[in-house]
Amino acid sequence: MLIKGLIIVLGLFCCQLQAQEPVTLQLKWTHQFQFAGYYMAKHKGFYKEVGLDVNILPAKLSMPDSFDAVAQGEVQFGIGHSGVLQQRIAGKPLVAMAAILQFSPYCWMVKDSSDIFHARDFITKRVTTSGKRENTELLIMLQRSGINTDRLAHYEGDNPTRAWIDNKVDAMQVYVTDLPYYMAQQGIAHRLICPQRYGMDLYADILFTSQSMLKNHPQTVESFYQASLKGWRYAMMNMDEAIAVTQQYAPHKSPHQLAYEAEVLKGYVTVPSTHLGNMSMAKWRLIADLYGVEQSDFDKVKASFIYKYQEPERLQLSWMLLAAIIISIISIPLYLRLIFKK
Repeated sequence: MLIKGLIIVLGLFCCQLQAQEPVTLQLKWTHQFQFAGYYMAKHKGFYKEVGLDVNILPAKLSMPDSFDAVAQGEVQFGIGHSGVLQQRIAGKPLVAMAAILQFSPYCWMVKDSSDIFHARDFITKRVTTSGKRENTELLIMLQRSGINTDRLAHYEGDNPTRAWIDNKVDAMQVYVTDLPYYMAQQGIAHRLICPQRYGMDLYADILFTSQSMLKNHPQTVESFYQASLKGWRYAMMNMDEAIAVTQQYAPHKSPHQLAYEAEVLKGYVTVPSTHLGNMSMAKWRLIADLYGVEQSDFDKVKASFIYKYQEPERLQLSWMLLAAIIISIISIPLYLRLIFKK
């Protein structure tokens, strides 16, 4: 009876150890190919392999800000723009884990018939209002080219896209895979003027977590980090499959539109000169300069801002090792009983 009881306890113990730990990833926008790597990590079982049950939560369009949700512990992981550095300096305990996009995906879009070819050509032009948190680089690009952005005519209407089409606006801020695709479908010729062209290589779509999560659950953070990057590698190497899986999350988008997004973003994700998700302190320092962050403020947070996995001091035993130990203990009396019986 004792042996049977131990076997039952062992079975229950192993089942409990194999239970998936639930965590939530808060996206910065609605479902689209922009987040394909995370979809693939879940679809291919990469999260499950490391013991995680991941819920991928789209953003609310009325307030697509994942910083507060992660900082307050409402979710464990988030996707954000390079303003995560400003958030950290402002006191929110956020840790940047990986920069999926190595360049900013935000650009100014002008019509092909426009006389705007460079940032310096924006003088006296009419533009859509640029968000000072999300798209700061668009304004800085103009300022560095000698444009007084305070004197630009900013469109404040409800439908900037319609205003741009009707020539009431000269330049509109866009995400490279969104409105440019729509305009191409409408047959409206256009061109993009992007910060990258002016040497402003800001990180984007940054995976981040909280200091509390990292301190209390370091192995969970590391497991999520590795499985997510594995999902992105798979997505980039299997684009057709990634597009098909993404459409399950974004049925409102056609395969053609998702293929367009995939083709454009691939150049932002896989950069020959660096590895997937790479972040360097030197580049973050340049980003801090763009945001007007003082050197002293940057120095206070730089040591703990970029994620580094630290093995916990306590002994980490996998469920397989623990099960083997328990089985060995149970086997000893069985072995002795067999010997004595003989």
